[in-house]
Amino acid sequence: MVESLSVFTALTLGLLGGAHCIGMCGGIAATVGIARPDARTPPLVMLLSYNGGRILSYSCAGALLGALGVLASGSFATLLLRTLAGLMLVAMGLYIGRWWQGLLQLERAGNLFWRHLRPLASKLLPARSPGQALLLGLVWGWLPCGLIYSTLIWASAAADWRQSALLMLCFGLGTLPAMLTTGLLADQLRRLLAKRLTQHVAGVLIIAFGVYTLPLQGLLQLLT
Repeated sequence: MVESLSVFTALTLGLLGGAHCIGMCGGIAATVGIARPDARTPPLVMLLSYNGGRILSYSCAGALLGALGVLASGSFATLLLRTLAGLMLVAMGLYIGRWWQGLLQLERAGNLFWRHLRPLASKLLPARSPGQALLLGLVWGWLPCGLIYSTLIWASAAADWRQSALLMLCFGLGTLPAMLTTGLLADQLRRLLAKRLTQHVAGVLIIAFGVYTLPLQGLLQLLT
């Protein structure tokens, strides 16, 4: 079973990354949540369907990368995975805090994959039913995002596809408050997350998680 701290960390990463999620997916969420005169489905149902598909994609990606992590057996490989996971969290904190944007390179690399999915996402817009919103979320969940990529690498350190999938599920659930309120046009939370102080506090907390994740004792033993 995944440790409670890991689940808590995954949820917190999603919550703290809310400002970035609004920037990446807020426009689509707002489009899905717009009530149309001819629509019979409430906006909240559409938003839950879209976000359910998005979170399912995160979980599938976590399972895939977690399965690859299983292949890395042995104490040295585990040490490397945990070190990489901790460093990625530190990089994510610097990214969220707007101190260093190196993760944008990961997003650019992901564009090579996304360009094949973008036409499918375009065909699903505008979403006119919960099923279509679910499919849109499934596709949009693969949008190149440094926040998601760094969380995926962190989750893969569990070296168990089920745990990695669960961690990504919890991360996705952590992003829900920002995504739902944005989709329902709640501007107060959007303004709060956009404040520089909020971003700095979130960045510091994520960096602290990264330092905690680093296997410092194991690294010191390896160096000595």
